[in-house]
Amino acid sequence: MEFKGSIVAIVTPFTEHGIDEKVLQNLIEFQIKNGTQGIVPCGTTGESPTLSHEEHDRVIEIAVDTVNHRVPVIAGTGSNSTAEAIRLTRHAQDAGADAALVVTPYYNKPTQKGLYLHFKAVAESVKIPIILYNIEGRCARNIETATVKKLAKDCKNIIGVKEASGNLEQMKAVKEACGKKFALISGDDALTVPLMKMGGVGVISVVANIVPKEVAEVVSLMAKGKIKEAEAKQEKLLPLIKAMFLETNPIPVKTACGLMGLCSPKTRLPLCEMEPENLKKLKIALKQFHLIK
Repeated sequence: MEFKGSIVAIVTPFTEHGIDEKVLQNLIEFQIKNGTQGIVPCGTTGESPTLSHEEHDRVIEIAVDTVNHRVPVIAGTGSNSTAEAIRLTRHAQDAGADAALVVTPYYNKPTQKGLYLHFKAVAESVKIPIILYNIEGRCARNIETATVKKLAKDCKNIIGVKEASGNLEQMKAVKEACGKKFALISGDDALTVPLMKMGGVGVISVVANIVPKEVAEVVSLMAKGKIKEAEAKQEKLLPLIKAMFLETNPIPVKTACGLMGLCSPKTRLPLCEMEPENLKKLKIALKQFHLIK
């Protein structure tokens, strides 16, 4: 499978007692029906830090079974423990995931050598493709371009990177260093168009949880070289994208899903419900996009 296009970092719907499996299945169907080209379960937006190992495994299994080979499933399997990341990634492979998204080890603050050894160990533990996930703002470490290049060269199943550093110069450098076959994927909805201009292949999106069709249209237009049309559609999306980050992701998008009737807005502590002023701003953005009345 190809890992490109509009890929959703899907929310994990909760009940009072665990995962709402039926609603998760419905959310996946909603995505595929509206043009989403890949599903990422157990990512940041899926609240992976507060899932038990059993829940984490189960969410990936549900995603794989529900998708049933229609689009790629890229399972979030990162950890700040290399052994744990290997276990999660092996399970994803055994469950039938098409690839794994492996985030930079957080809190430990490893050196670049430590990052290289971590990702190499994970990649060598499985046969499925690995996509690096670079998000210094959450992890306190940036995967430097030289490290990405070395990993791409030494580990044939490390096939791309989700870039959420916010640094377009770095993204350009990674693309130049790693070549055409290395997938550069936006990890920031607001930067999808500029990243694709420099050779990126798509986005792993937060806002696609609520507007999958619109995000897919932007990415499709960019892939066809219709840049002005894509830019116009992206411009219309920007207020909604901004609203998704009024508070820490996934609080706003989960709240939006609740307001739209897609799933419960419930998050797990330490994430909590939105502040009233931010909730007002979110509702205004959703109303302007005709997503709620």
